[in-house]
Amino acid sequence: MFIDRGPALPDGAWAYRTIGPFAADTIPAGLLRMHNLKAGAWGVLTVEAGAVRFCWDDDVGGARALAAGDAMLVPPLVPHHLERTGPVTLRIAFHAPPA
Repeated sequence: MFIDRGPALPDGAWAYRTIGPFAADTIPAGLLRMHNLKAGAWGVLTVEAGAVRFCWDDDVGGARALAAGDAMLVPPLVPHHLERTGPVTLRIAFHAPPA
């Protein structure tokens, strides 16, 4: 699993919500513009088919091309967005630390 920023997923974290699957034409608009996860929430973006570009919108910047089979860990409070690059199927699972 790729992680480029922020804290790692805590041991014992659990998935409390999953969204998707989304195709290139059904990715919610909010995921295509700068946003961030709330404090205490991590996302695991999984590309099931095709490809998408994940872009960091923090001071460091940068981007990563994700293809089928890739998963990206997105930590809390780090701004980012997705860019469509063609056909894709993806889903996102949101995780919280253990209670």
